[in-house]
Amino acid sequence: MSKITHPSKARLDAIDRKILERLQQDCDIHISALAEEVGLSQTPCWRRVQRLREAGVITRNVSLVDRNSINVGVTVFVSVRTSTHTKAWFERFKAAVEVIPEVVEFYRMSGDVDYLLRVVVPDIAAYDRVYQRLISDTQLSDVSSSFAMEELKYTTALPLAYIE
Repeated sequence: MSKITHPSKARLDAIDRKILERLQQDCDIHISALAEEVGLSQTPCWRRVQRLREAGVITRNVSLVDRNSINVGVTVFVSVRTSTHTKAWFERFKAAVEVIPEVVEFYRMSGDVDYLLRVVVPDIAAYDRVYQRLISDTQLSDVSSSFAMEELKYTTALPLAYIE
């Protein structure tokens, strides 16, 4: 198999998909158990995992923390609209958002909303402090917040059916 040079150019076979599927469930799995599950011996399996890392397909290994255990069980989706679309404004807004640890996801959107943020906090008062930080650093036209009432699905695993 040829060396992958960029994730968007990745040529992944069925075994690579199995490896990725399993590692997305538990990246701490021992290489011997992973190799057995995907039908390889240990060394070729380890080499494939290393190749996927070097190619940028596997970007990092992390531990997922239960939000309720650390008292950030409230999820807020924040829609931001702005009338300013200059590079300077964007850089200032991005810098302001990046230093707020409660903002765990940040997207530039198409459609009616310019930016969407996912914020985790313990309560409404904590969210208000995040909101005050957001509006103090940049000029925003509209900020709309929606509080999640119940988490119905949450996963960090990406779908692998689209690999070509």
